[in-house]
Amino acid sequence: MHVGVVSAGRVGAVLGAALANAGHTVVAASAVSRASRARAEELLPGAEILPPDEVVRRADLALLAVPDDVLPGLVRGLAASDCLRPGQIVVHTCGAAGVGVLAPAAEHDVLPIALHPAMTITGRPEDVTRLTGACVGVTAPEGLSLEGSSSAGFVSEDADAAWLVGEALVVEMGAEPVRVPEAVRPLYHAALAHGANHLTTLVREAADLLSNAGIEPAERVLAPLLSAALDNALRHGDRALTGPVVRGDAGTVATHLRHLDARAPESAPLYRALARRTAERARAGGLLDPDAARDVVSALAERPRP
Repeated sequence: MHVGVVSAGRVGAVLGAALANAGHTVVAASAVSRASRARAEELLPGAEILPPDEVVRRADLALLAVPDDVLPGLVRGLAASDCLRPGQIVVHTCGAAGVGVLAPAAEHDVLPIALHPAMTITGRPEDVTRLTGACVGVTAPEGLSLEGSSSAGFVSEDADAAWLVGEALVVEMGAEPVRVPEAVRPLYHAALAHGANHLTTLVREAADLLSNAGIEPAERVLAPLLSAALDNALRHGDRALTGPVVRGDAGTVATHLRHLDARAPESAPLYRALARRTAERARAGGLLDPDAARDVVSALAERPRP
């Protein structure tokens, strides 16, 4: 297929390159900033740089890889610009949106699909390789009219075809498709953002605490510990919990907080919130008895004296 990428940001350029590796031809891309033009030149060689409507007009598969807040307006603009045609495949990559946002395009009898890679993408060539083995959330119409569409909508056969096309594209890119129903798409995306983005914040908080205490290199100290913790959590769930909270060691928790409140007050609220949730999970999983859990929660509630 001829692929058009709107736009050549981090995700668009990488997925476009992955589709090219699968044998498709990226014929055009939109790129405004200097960074996106450089990315298109590196990852999408041969793609003509054109405005979004011209990119879509030339494409059998239009890949809309724009920020979430930009997508609805882009779809409405494309639908009004006479660049869509029956039989085209229109894919967007926003995590929290399903195919409902593509309703204006569906009026033109395109095949609407949402594909969201469950991985961090930096826009570098190595990301194309990292797609191999990654999961990609696939959402397609579910046999009913798309919300906001005045057309008859998709019948079951059309919906089945859309799901299969979406999954086939993911497999071609070397990734693993995971079906994500329209209704749970925001929760799916919240889970990924909560895990990946907040994990980065947590790691940097821990590294900063060590560095501020004069313990260097902080990353070297943390790497084996955090790598093992992540692996154990994915393998064993809550049974991987260790440390003073799950042991019910309220005194140690209180000591941590006295020092955090005194020397790193900006980190103390995060410690309190995560420790409280850890205690709740440990208690619910039978890893921490209720009395010990209450002691830990009480220690977390204490505030330093002025």
